[in-house]
Amino acid sequence: MASLQDTLKDLAADVEDVVGLVAELDATAWQTQTPAPGWTIADQVAHLTFIFRLARTAAESPETFRTITAEAARDFNGAVNAALQQYNGMAPADLLTTFQTEAAACVQALSVVPENQVVPWLVNPLPPAILACAGIMELFGHGQDIADALGVRRVPTDRLRHLADFAFLTRDFGYQSRGETPPDEPFRFELTAPSGEIWSIGPDDAAQTVTGPAHDFCLLVTRRRHRDDLALSATGHHAEHWLDIAQAYRGPAGEGRKPGQFAVHGE
Repeated sequence: MASLQDTLKDLAADVEDVVGLVAELDATAWQTQTPAPGWTIADQVAHLTFIFRLARTAAESPETFRTITAEAARDFNGAVNAALQQYNGMAPADLLTTFQTEAAACVQALSVVPENQVVPWLVNPLPPAILACAGIMELFGHGQDIADALGVRRVPTDRLRHLADFAFLTRDFGYQSRGETPPDEPFRFELTAPSGEIWSIGPDDAAQTVTGPAHDFCLLVTRRRHRDDLALSATGHHAEHWLDIAQAYRGPAGEGRKPGQFAVHGE
């Protein structure tokens, strides 16, 4: 895993990429529907704003965070919807400014947490670098929804390594969301980075392997593309099944995407 400061630098860069997608949109375009059913571009930015505010609070004031999440635990969907309504009451320019402000404050708050400490989070406490990786995952997934709504193809970078590492740590989330028992066997991911470098994540002798482009892998684990539209392959029956259920986020899997819904490999 990369250092905290390197991860936060890449997190900030990913924030700017999402800002670049929406900065020039007019008010009508902010209401464009995205592939996530019922979510507009404004909803996507509002959700990211909520997530960054939550992570900032976790780093700055753990007790306040626990109070907020105790309420959300009783009605998580209600809490998320309330957050969306709160932010969607803003004009697009104000929402964008709030998103940038909360994201920058979150990066700053995480930067002063010692790397060997943990920050409370929705399921388990996380080291600040891992929580930053979770932020990168959120930006990738919701940014992809925005890009798809606008018909824009984002250029992948090697910053995807953080999401690939995060997906390795969260391998079991897809099983858990479906009530399945995760296999005991370890997995290995062998991914080709946008730069052409090969990333090997997991034990060298793992019999269960997933190989292919890192960008396709990240589209898979955020469920922004169906596996049929990605150049990924698996060795081992557990890995083969995992390609059907992979997700790097906790909770319900959602509808995902249909085969052929988008051009192959995100083009």
